[in-house]
Amino acid sequence: MRKLMVAIDGSEHAERALEKAISISASHDDAYIDLVYAVDGDQSKSDILHYGDSDTARYKREKMLEKNAEKARQEGIHVSIEILHGSPAETLISFANSREYDLVLVGSRGRNKLQTMLLGSVSHKLVKYIDAPVMVIK
Repeated sequence: MRKLMVAIDGSEHAERALEKAISISASHDDAYIDLVYAVDGDQSKSDILHYGDSDTARYKREKMLEKNAEKARQEGIHVSIEILHGSPAETLISFANSREYDLVLVGSRGRNKLQTMLLGSVSHKLVKYIDAPVMVIK
């Protein structure tokens, strides 16, 4: 597997998904990973309130993604970073399906049963609607 996408958001589960992607890609000289972060409107507003302005919020996101990208680069893996805006599930599905990935990795975060029943989880939607194989990492 040479062409991987990792949905990343700074959570521990996403970090583990990246670690798994690195271990899968490490044996291929021409492997590359797209790190993709989807920011919805609520998260964007929250980040702006937390950091004071949109430029600082964007800088913090880029810094987090760059830190993660560096982990893969240290293993000789080519990495690109994408920051997308919109509903995370729909945005990630659209992005992944517009490319031909060998594998998409996403972290799983626990939700209570009621929230999952009413809202569904991002990882569940990705598994259901992305055309490529999807690996959910706990």
